[in-house]
Amino acid sequence: MTNQCAIALGSNLGNSLATLEQALKIISQTPGINLVAASSWYLTKPIGPPQPDYLNGCAILAVEPTPEELLVLLQAIELQFGRVRIKESRWGARTLDLDIILYGDLIINNSDLIIPHPRMRERAFVLVPLSEIAEDWQEPVSQKAIAQLVSEIDCSGVTIFQPSELNN
Repeated sequence: MTNQCAIALGSNLGNSLATLEQALKIISQTPGINLVAASSWYLTKPIGPPQPDYLNGCAILAVEPTPEELLVLLQAIELQFGRVRIKESRWGARTLDLDIILYGDLIINNSDLIIPHPRMRERAFVLVPLSEIAEDWQEPVSQKAIAQLVSEIDCSGVTIFQPSELNN
């Protein structure tokens, strides 16, 4: 049985465009995971310490793995691209960031995994690309459609990516 889930992808170190496209390819070739839709890439200002701008996007997947199994798979892919998770650098620069944003209409809150992503409703770099491919999906905590959530936040720091804009 498959479930629909939404993931966010981000990178601001190395060749971010190549990293994100390769990560999406690996994800789509993983047994039990089918890529349903992928957003455009968006250039966004970072949150946290001074660092390069991010390239962000979202994807909708049809998945067989449980949310916990999917988290392990995504973290293994991050590791392939040199991502090291250190709590002290929570908002630091990274080669690859893969987050489960939504998994059907599940609400999960445990020490390893929180779904919906706890800060998704305040992050334009997640909501703007997600609205491109899933504007009607209802976020289960607020019961609001993604398009409505986008209309409630400042999205001025998120612009559609033009390849000539990225210099990393």
